[in-house]
Amino acid sequence: MTKEIIQTNKAPKAIGTYSQAVKVNHTVYLSGQIPLVPETMTIIEGDVAAQITQVFDNLKAVAEAAGGDLADIVKLNVFLTDLSDFPLVNEIMGHYFQEPYPARAAIGVAALPKGAAVEMDAIMTLEPQEYPAS
Repeated sequence: MTKEIIQTNKAPKAIGTYSQAVKVNHTVYLSGQIPLVPETMTIIEGDVAAQITQVFDNLKAVAEAAGGDLADIVKLNVFLTDLSDFPLVNEIMGHYFQEPYPARAAIGVAALPKGAAVEMDAIMTLEPQEYPAS
């Protein structure tokens, strides 16, 4: 088993005792992302649509740092402080994902870190790297 810690400055740095992602063999476990702007480490200004967009941008940056992209995500968990925002998640998600969509769960929660309205985490699988014969 090979284990690699994934880190990028294009996504918010961890605000606790965790890594942005951990790659184990061909599977990448992406930690929860909230709508922090990486450069300022503050919640993005604007409405919940801006927060959802920032979370997808943060997940995308971590996925790319791990050698994949959002199309490689096989499981997405969405945490919302207001489940009435779920249709907006679907609408914005359509700008980031194409069919076949990942498996997904949407969970209503009482609160999220830093007062965020949304958080998402994911599991991504990567194709084994092909190396030319020597």
